[in-house]
Amino acid sequence: MNWYNRVTNDLSNLPAFVNHCEQEYEQAHLECKIKGNVESNLKQLPGITEQRFNQLQEIEAILNYMNIEVRRIRRKHFKKYLEHYQRALTSRDAEKYADGEDEVVDYELLINELSLVRNKWLGLMKGLDVKQWQLSNIVKLRAAGMEDITV
Repeated sequence: MNWYNRVTNDLSNLPAFVNHCEQEYEQAHLECKIKGNVESNLKQLPGITEQRFNQLQEIEAILNYMNIEVRRIRRKHFKKYLEHYQRALTSRDAEKYADGEDEVVDYELLINELSLVRNKWLGLMKGLDVKQWQLSNIVKLRAAGMEDITV
């Protein structure tokens, strides 16, 4: 079972997912470095990029799920304040009260933590793009006769 299904079926799996992403990020961060044989780096790069992009997409999917859930919860509390409060509230007042509910705030904090993880992975993807660009430049230099280029 993939992480998306685990987290969406049981939100208590979210901390384990974030921990897993952090561990994978540390390993993937090393893959952005250029070291060793250039041809070997070029050969491995498409597979690494695909794997890491798929992991980023899973983070994005869970983040999107969390945003959908917080909207659902916010709507439930908004409706409660708008229809069942002791005095008449404006829509804006009911919205503010709903946003202050503990359940809504808890979800917003989880979304914020997951957004931080996602942003790290976006940076990682940028690093892999730069690695590809740098490797292609090294290959061009070697093709131009500069064989003594070291990394």
